Amino acid sequence: MSATLRMTEIFYSIQGESRSLGLPTVFVRLTGCPLRCQYCDTAYAFSGGELMSLKQILLQVASYKPRYVCVTGGEPLAQPNAIPLLQALCEAGYKVSLETSGALDVSTVDERVSRVVDVKTPDSAEVGRNLYSNLALLGQHDQVKFVICSRSDYEWARFKLDEYALADSVGEVLFSPSHAQLTPRQLAEWIVEDNLPVRFQMQLHKYLWNDEPGH
Repeated sequence: MSATLRMTEIFYSIQGESRSLGLPTVFVRLTGCPLRCQYCDTAYAFSGGELMSLKQILLQVASYKPRYVCVTGGEPLAQPNAIPLLQALCEAGYKVSLETSGALDVSTVDERVSRVVDVKTPDSAEVGRNLYSNLALLGQHDQVKFVICSRSDYEWARFKLDEYALADSVGEVLFSPSHAQLTPRQLAEWIVEDNLPVRFQMQLHKYLWNDEPGH
């Protein structure tokens, strides 16, 4: 329990996306990220933060009496001690998810964790950082997310959906419109028109709390 991590925030809110959309969840936001996606909404987590021990983190999480815990960032896996943190949260009995950019290896993540792996589209400005070998490691407990900025992003994501047979290999494939770049209605209409085997999602927290930190 001597390991430490640099933390931006720990807070209790409503899950705004992914399979557990709408469920009260504790968010454990780690500091730091090697990517710079053009639509990033958590740039405040790139630096700063506070060093906390695993014990301190677990005590703060437990104070909310949650069922669900989401470890996010930044990019959580940029800190090696994110791996023992995820394991410890699982051992504590929580249903744990990890939101990761898809640029770092997920093979050492505890198998009880639902890995939500982002596949960066061309318009993200970080498509070259995708670690595609991660996709072969995912199963029905895991999720893949595409943030769609444009029609060309959508067509690219459709190709990747087929190329890696994601609809069959993972539990959820999530298509999300980039906030303020593509209207939710437009993306929803494309998905319906093409009968895609994906889950359309919007970032609920942006509509509830206008994307304020701590929500």
